[in-house]
Amino acid sequence: MAHPHEKHDTIDVWSVEGRFQHLVYSPKGGVEGVLIDTDGVATQFVFERHDEGAASAFAGLQVGQALVIEGTEEGPSPKGEATHTVYRFERLASVDGEPPRHAGADERIDGTVVRLNYARHGEANGVVLDTGDFVHTRPDGFARLGLKVGDKVRAEGHAQPLATGEGRVVEAARVNGRPVHDAEAA
Repeated sequence: MAHPHEKHDTIDVWSVEGRFQHLVYSPKGGVEGVLIDTDGVATQFVFERHDEGAASAFAGLQVGQALVIEGTEEGPSPKGEATHTVYRFERLASVDGEPPRHAGADERIDGTVVRLNYARHGEANGVVLDTGDFVHTRPDGFARLGLKVGDKVRAEGHAQPLATGEGRVVEAARVNGRPVHDAEAA
Protein backbone atom coordinates (compact mmCIF):
# COMPACT_ATOMS: atom_id res chain seq x y z
CA MET A 1 0.00 0.00 0.00
CA ALA A 2 1.20 3.48 -0.83
CA HIS A 3 2.05 5.81 2.02
CA PRO A 4 -1.18 7.58 3.03
CA HIS A 5 0.37 11.04 2.58
CA GLU A 6 1.77 11.48 -0.94
CA LYS A 7 3.10 14.85 -2.11
CA HIS A 8 2.16 15.95 -5.64
CA ASP A 9 4.49 17.74 -8.02
CA THR A 10 2.30 20.82 -7.67
CA ILE A 11 3.09 23.36 -4.97
CA ASP A 12 2.49 21.92 -1.48
CA VAL A 13 -0.52 19.78 -2.52
CA TRP A 14 -0.68 16.38 -0.86
CA SER A 15 -2.86 13.36 -1.62
CA VAL A 16 -3.95 11.71 1.59
CA GLU A 17 -5.51 8.24 1.69
CA GLY A 18 -7.75 7.36 4.58
CA ARG A 19 -11.15 6.27 5.81
CA PHE A 20 -14.01 8.72 6.35
CA GLN A 21 -14.77 9.28 10.04
CA HIS A 22 -17.11 12.28 10.26
CA LEU A 23 -17.82 15.87 9.29
CA VAL A 24 -16.44 18.69 11.46
CA TYR A 25 -18.98 21.38 12.39
CA SER A 26 -18.51 25.10 12.91
CA PRO A 27 -19.78 26.86 16.05
CA LYS A 28 -22.74 28.13 14.00
CA GLY A 29 -23.71 24.66 12.76
CA GLY A 30 -22.15 24.76 9.30
CA VAL A 31 -19.73 22.16 7.99
CA GLU A 32 -16.15 23.39 8.12
CA GLY A 33 -14.23 20.21 7.48
CA VAL A 34 -13.89 16.47 7.59
CA LEU A 35 -11.91 14.01 9.71
CA ILE A 36 -10.42 10.87 8.21
CA ASP A 37 -8.39 8.00 9.66
CA THR A 38 -5.02 7.45 7.95
CA ASP A 39 -3.68 4.15 9.26
CA GLY A 40 -4.93 4.82 12.80
CA VAL A 41 -3.99 8.52 12.82
CA ALA A 42 -6.61 11.27 12.71
CA THR A 43 -6.20 13.72 9.82
CA GLN A 44 -8.38 16.80 9.42
CA PHE A 45 -9.22 18.76 6.27
CA VAL A 46 -10.71 22.25 6.66
CA PHE A 47 -12.85 23.90 3.99
CA GLU A 48 -12.70 27.51 2.88
CA ARG A 49 -15.27 29.55 4.79
CA HIS A 50 -18.74 29.48 3.19
CA ASP A 51 -17.74 26.72 0.74
CA GLU A 52 -20.92 24.65 0.65
CA GLY A 53 -19.61 22.88 -2.44
CA ALA A 54 -16.79 21.26 -0.47
CA ALA A 55 -19.19 20.04 2.20
CA SER A 56 -21.60 18.66 -0.40
CA ALA A 57 -18.82 16.44 -1.80
CA PHE A 58 -19.01 14.48 1.48
CA ALA A 59 -22.82 14.24 1.70
CA GLY A 60 -24.03 10.68 2.13
CA LEU A 61 -20.65 9.14 2.93
CA GLN A 62 -20.58 6.33 5.45
CA VAL A 63 -18.01 5.86 8.23
CA GLY A 64 -15.14 3.76 6.93
CA GLN A 65 -15.42 4.56 3.22
CA ALA A 66 -11.99 4.80 1.55
CA LEU A 67 -11.10 8.34 0.43
CA VAL A 68 -8.27 10.13 -1.30
CA ILE A 69 -8.32 13.84 -0.50
CA GLU A 70 -5.96 16.51 -1.80
CA GLY A 71 -4.93 19.42 0.36
CA THR A 72 -2.21 21.77 1.47
CA GLU A 73 -0.74 21.40 4.94
CA GLU A 74 -1.82 24.13 7.35
CA GLY A 75 0.84 25.97 9.31
CA PRO A 76 0.75 26.37 13.07
CA SER A 77 -2.31 28.11 14.47
CA PRO A 78 -1.99 31.15 16.72
CA LYS A 79 -4.79 29.58 18.79
CA GLY A 80 -2.70 26.61 19.91
CA GLU A 81 -1.15 23.34 18.84
CA ALA A 82 -3.30 20.88 16.87
CA THR A 83 -3.73 17.35 18.20
CA HIS A 84 -3.45 15.95 14.66
CA THR A 85 -2.34 16.94 11.15
CA VAL A 86 -4.53 19.61 9.53
CA TYR A 87 -4.77 20.26 5.80
CA ARG A 88 -6.65 22.91 3.83
CA PHE A 89 -9.06 21.00 1.58
CA GLU A 90 -8.41 21.28 -2.17
CA ARG A 91 -10.53 18.46 -3.60
CA LEU A 92 -11.97 15.03 -3.02
CA ALA A 93 -10.08 12.84 -5.52
CA SER A 94 -11.82 9.49 -4.96
CA VAL A 95 -14.35 7.58 -2.88
CA ASP A 96 -13.88 3.80 -2.65
CA GLY A 97 -11.45 4.01 -5.60
CA GLU A 98 -13.88 5.84 -7.90
CA PRO A 99 -14.20 9.53 -8.82
CA PRO A 100 -16.63 11.28 -6.45
CA ARG A 101 -20.17 11.40 -7.79
CA HIS A 102 -20.48 15.20 -7.52
CA ALA A 103 -17.07 15.99 -8.93
CA GLY A 104 -16.85 18.80 -11.41
CA ALA A 105 -15.28 18.27 -14.79
CA ASP A 106 -12.36 19.80 -16.58
CA GLU A 107 -13.72 22.71 -18.60
CA ARG A 108 -12.67 25.75 -20.54
CA ILE A 109 -14.15 29.08 -19.48
CA ASP A 110 -13.87 32.22 -21.63
CA GLY A 111 -14.68 35.82 -20.70
CA THR A 112 -13.45 39.27 -19.79
CA VAL A 113 -12.13 40.18 -16.32
CA VAL A 114 -14.59 42.50 -14.53
CA ARG A 115 -13.03 42.35 -11.06
CA LEU A 116 -10.36 40.72 -8.96
CA ASN A 117 -11.16 38.18 -6.24
CA TYR A 118 -9.31 38.16 -2.92
CA ALA A 119 -8.33 35.39 -0.49
CA ARG A 120 -9.31 35.70 3.18
CA HIS A 121 -5.95 37.27 3.97
CA GLY A 122 -6.51 39.99 1.32
CA GLU A 123 -4.21 38.85 -1.48
CA ALA A 124 -5.66 38.56 -5.02
CA ASN A 125 -6.28 34.89 -5.80
CA GLY A 126 -8.20 35.04 -9.08
CA VAL A 127 -10.61 36.95 -11.27
CA VAL A 128 -14.35 37.17 -11.89
CA LEU A 129 -15.40 37.27 -15.53
CA ASP A 130 -18.27 39.04 -17.28
CA THR A 131 -19.92 35.62 -17.52
CA GLY A 132 -20.18 35.45 -13.70
CA ASP A 133 -17.55 32.70 -13.58
CA PHE A 134 -14.71 32.79 -11.02
CA VAL A 135 -11.23 31.75 -12.18
CA HIS A 136 -9.22 30.67 -9.11
CA THR A 137 -5.46 30.96 -9.64
CA ARG A 138 -4.23 31.14 -6.04
CA PRO A 139 -2.13 34.18 -5.16
CA ASP A 140 1.11 32.83 -6.69
CA GLY A 141 -0.64 32.06 -9.98
CA PHE A 142 -2.35 35.46 -10.00
CA ALA A 143 1.02 37.19 -9.54
CA ARG A 144 2.59 35.07 -12.30
CA LEU A 145 -0.21 35.80 -14.79
CA GLY A 146 -0.49 39.57 -14.16
CA LEU A 147 -4.22 39.67 -14.93
CA LYS A 148 -6.13 42.96 -14.73
CA VAL A 149 -9.67 44.28 -15.31
CA GLY A 150 -10.50 44.25 -19.03
CA ASP A 151 -8.23 41.30 -19.93
CA LYS A 152 -9.68 38.54 -22.10
CA VAL A 153 -9.29 35.18 -20.35
CA ARG A 154 -9.50 31.56 -21.46
CA ALA A 155 -9.12 29.38 -18.35
CA GLU A 156 -8.81 25.60 -18.33
CA GLY A 157 -9.18 23.40 -15.29
CA HIS A 158 -11.45 21.60 -12.86
CA ALA A 159 -14.82 23.41 -12.76
CA GLN A 160 -17.95 23.19 -10.64
CA PRO A 161 -20.96 25.41 -9.94
CA LEU A 162 -20.53 28.37 -7.60
CA ALA A 163 -22.37 28.03 -4.28
CA THR A 164 -24.69 30.87 -5.38
CA GLY A 165 -25.82 28.79 -8.36
CA GLU A 166 -24.81 31.59 -10.74
CA GLY A 167 -21.70 30.75 -12.73
CA ARG A 168 -18.89 28.31 -12.16
CA VAL A 169 -15.58 28.27 -10.35
CA VAL A 170 -12.62 26.84 -12.22
CA GLU A 171 -9.44 25.76 -10.42
CA ALA A 172 -7.26 27.03 -13.23
CA ALA A 173 -4.43 24.86 -14.51
CA ARG A 174 -3.85 27.06 -17.58
CA VAL A 175 -4.89 30.63 -18.38
CA ASN A 176 -4.54 31.93 -21.93
CA GLY A 177 -2.41 28.87 -22.67
CA ARG A 178 0.04 29.57 -19.83
CA PRO A 179 0.53 27.19 -16.85
CA VAL A 180 -0.77 28.81 -13.66
CA HIS A 181 1.65 27.15 -11.19
CA ASP A 182 5.44 26.64 -11.17
CA ALA A 183 5.36 22.83 -11.27
CA GLU A 184 3.37 22.92 -14.51
CA ALA A 185 5.64 25.56 -16.01
CA ALA A 186 8.81 23.52 -15.33
